[in-house]
Amino acid sequence: MRKFKFLFGSSILILILLAILAANVGVVRFSLAQIFNFDFIFWNLRLPRIVLAILCGAGLSICGCAYQAVFRNPLCDPYILGISSGAALGAAIALILGWESSILGITGCALCGGLLTVILILQFSRLGNRSDHSILLLSGVSLNFLLAAVLAFLMVLNQESMDKIIFWTMGSFASASWLQILILTPVVLLGSLCLLFLSKPLNLLMHQPLSAQTLGINVKRTRKILLIITTLMIAFIVSYCGVIGFAGLIVPHIVRLLVGGDHRKILPLALVLGSAFMLLADTLSRTILPPSELPVGSITALLGTPLFIFLLVKNS
Repeated sequence: MRKFKFLFGSSILILILLAILAANVGVVRFSLAQIFNFDFIFWNLRLPRIVLAILCGAGLSICGCAYQAVFRNPLCDPYILGISSGAALGAAIALILGWESSILGITGCALCGGLLTVILILQFSRLGNRSDHSILLLSGVSLNFLLAAVLAFLMVLNQESMDKIIFWTMGSFASASWLQILILTPVVLLGSLCLLFLSKPLNLLMHQPLSAQTLGINVKRTRKILLIITTLMIAFIVSYCGVIGFAGLIVPHIVRLLVGGDHRKILPLALVLGSAFMLLADTLSRTILPPSELPVGSITALLGTPLFIFLLVKNS
């Protein structure tokens, strides 16, 4: 517990330092006098972007922890299972139909896409009266490719909306606003609190279903509750930030190496480290090639892939 408190405190300090760095790094630099005089660029462009990156990283990371526990597979995350792609496809359909002016238009379609993807994955995994977790994972991966193909097909047929659709497939915080933060904050906050409250059932789900049932939880009901909570969070995040991979995969692995397998420690630490990871990726995305901006999803992949390969080799 002493080690966890030290790591948690250190992670919060790292996040604060990264936020200060992100606030002062970019094409435009700010002095303290400008900040306190309510500089327009800082308060309406850069600060909302920092907050949105923190919310996105926290939500994706804690959902990744939940998925890996629900499916008892360390390779599960919203991106690999296709749930992010399903939500992105729903958002793309909303863009093509011209519903982006509605506050709940893109978000509602993204939510429907994410939920429908979860339902399809669960149904595919039960074919042949089997409930094998490897079948479920393969079903998600296959569906992910299918959704990517449908998304590409829609982009070809609707080239006037291609630029907007590409935003969802690559991820960005460039359009961050206080309205998005106002909507996304309660979603991520309430969803994270629910997952933290269910940290003990998440520990039990890591056992075989019969063992978990014997230990006092309703496995099917708990899984459904967790999937609904995480899918809601992912759909809202994707509707505002696009598809960003690796955060929900690599952060839980790092946290487990640091604090072990107890989700009462994993989830809060993943929230903070996920926020720091995403904030670092966003800062790099807008500072590597100024004044151009790289997609955040490409930066998370560049940061996450070598680290993930290292973890695979180390754990083998």
